[in-house]
Order: sequence, then structure tokens, then C-alpha cells
Amino acid sequence: MGAVEKPVDNKEYRIPGEAKEILKSLASKWEDVADASSLQVIPLKGAMTNEVFQIKWSTKTENVSHKVLVRIYGEGVEVFFDRENEIHTFEFISKQGQGPRLLGRFSNGRIEEFIHARTLSASDLRDPDMSALIAAKMKEFHGLEMPGPKNISLWDRLRNWLKTAKRLCTPEEAKPFRLDSIEEEISLLEKELSGDWSIGFCHNDLQYGNIMIDEETRVITIIDYEYASYNPIAFDIANHFCEMTADYHTDTPHILDYSKYPGLDERQRFLRVYLSSSGGQPSDNEVEQLLENVEKYKLASHLFWGLWGIISEHVNEIDFDYMEYARQRFEQYWLRKPALLGSLGTTPDVVLADGNYPV
Repeated sequence: MGAVEKPVDNKEYRIPGEAKEILKSLASKWEDVADASSLQVIPLKGAMTNEVFQIKWSTKTENVSHKVLVRIYGEGVEVFFDRENEIHTFEFISKQGQGPRLLGRFSNGRIEEFIHARTLSASDLRDPDMSALIAAKMKEFHGLEMPGPKNISLWDRLRNWLKTAKRLCTPEEAKPFRLDSIEEEISLLEKELSGDWSIGFCHNDLQYGNIMIDEETRVITIIDYEYASYNPIAFDIANHFCEMTADYHTDTPHILDYSKYPGLDERQRFLRVYLSSSGGQPSDNEVEQLLENVEKYKLASHLFWGLWGIISEHVNEIDFDYMEYARQRFEQYWLRKPALLGSLGTTPDVVLADGNYPV
């Protein structure tokens, strides 16, 4: 997620011994590596669930190196997803030619092929040409035929995360988020959106750090499938639009700027490319219907990542202000709900960070 190289000396100690042995075994198979034990560890910034490192070995050829990626799983994050299911997803998608290869596993992480492509930046998501490539790739991803049942995970996941958030929070922490009312909100959204049968295999976390591009071929690769599952495609698209408000590579990575949420023309353009990428031109009515669903699923995205932020504050040690991030997502939920759900959108009294009530 959000791979930005930042070489740091003497950081090899952060790589578990078990992983080092696998890395040395891999490097020993490359004849041009002078010393399989001499590896450079480069932490990659921007990850909020795992620690991610690029591993490099110098070769006998000047300015040429071998690279792999080491992913160390975050402590306690199994509350969000089943790690074995995620590994199976990773392996299946890899076999479909959709992502990096799995090179090795150790007790609290894995080693992946290093993709020779550029991780996108926050500004890339707003580039019309890049956005069109992402839309087409998302459509392709949604069409993956994964083994097993094709059941929607969104509503059960929200309810499970709500239970976990309530269990981990003190009453003082829970009160500003109105956690006691969220069960009703989940049920309301599920009922309102129950007529949406456009289901696909969704990434569910399509922020810029999980998208890579080969600058020469312009091929897009989607990575990191921890949260992937079958869901309404409109939820995945809504989540991607919400991610346009984030920049996880600033001094305040938890701060969201909702003035950067894509405008109507930008959203319509994305959806038109998405719908047309499998052949044929969508009607204006098809675009508008998907747009309406996407905007409503934006509310589910706010609850999803708001609950994620609350839980992460208690289980994750990565340096990120999870609670402030969660506050912003819940704030947006209550602010946007009346306009998106009409008479169903009665908003309770919610105090914002500045002490005022939403308008």
C-alpha cells in the first residue's frame, strides 16, 4: 500500500529470522547475486494494515539488482479478515495473471514477487487517462470467477466490526461515534440497497497505494487483497471515489479532504468507461442508475472504514491517527445521509470536531 522507498540502514533486524532464511534461499538461486546474505531492507511507507519492505540484492552487474517484497502482517488485524482466505485469494488471483506471485510464507508474513511498476500517487487518481485505465481494470477485476460461494460480505462484516468496536471501546470512546445507533443504520442501508443485484468480486480497498502501473505498457495491476470479497460493485466504486479525498503520504495522512471528492462529470466519465470496457456503449439511464447506487453505497463505505478506524486504534501499532480518521468517516456519514436517503435520512444530534452540529 502506498509504496514509497525510504532506505534505512541497519533495519534488517525487523525482518524475522524465518523470513531471512527464505530470502537467502531465494537469492542463492540467482547466479548473478554475489552474496545471498547481503541484502538491503527498504521500508515502504503508506501501509496501514501490514509492514511492507522492499528487499534488494546487488548483482555482479553494476546498477542491476534483484528485488522482492516482504509483507509482515500487522498485529491483531485478523479481526478484519481471515488470513488463510486472503492467502488463497492471493494465490488464485496470481494464477489468473492479475497480481504478483507468492514466493514464500513464514509464520507472520509472506514474500511476494516485486512488480516492476510504479505505485500510483494520490494525484494520479484525478488524471482522466489514468482514471479510465483504473475503471477498465476494476471492471475486469469484478469479473473474476473466484472459487467458492458468491455471497455478499458487506453487511455481515459491518455487523461483526460493530460488535468488535463496541467490545474494544470504552463508553467514553464509543459515545461520540454513536455506536449504539449504528446497528440500525446498517439495517437501514441494507434494506434501502437490497434491490441492487450487480454483484462482483470486489477489492473493497481500492486506494491509490493498491494500484500500480507499468509506465511502458500502461498496464494496471491491482494489489493487496486482504479485504477482497464478493460485494455489490457499486460499493467498490463508491469506496474508490472516497479514496480520492485521501493522501496517505503527507505529514497528516489521516486527514481527508472532501473538496477533492470527484465531481459529477468525473464520476459519470468513470462509470461510462467502466460499463463500456466489456464491449458496447451504456445508455444514459444505465450510467445514472449506477451513479445513484454508488452514491448511496458511499454511506456504507463511511461506516465500513469508520469502524475499521476505531478497531485499528486498539489493535494496530502503526503510526496513524485511526480515531481521527474514524471521526471524519462517521461525520461524513451523518452529513451525507439526509440528501442520499431522503426521508429515511433523519440525522441524530452529532457534534463535529469544532463543537458544532452538521448542517
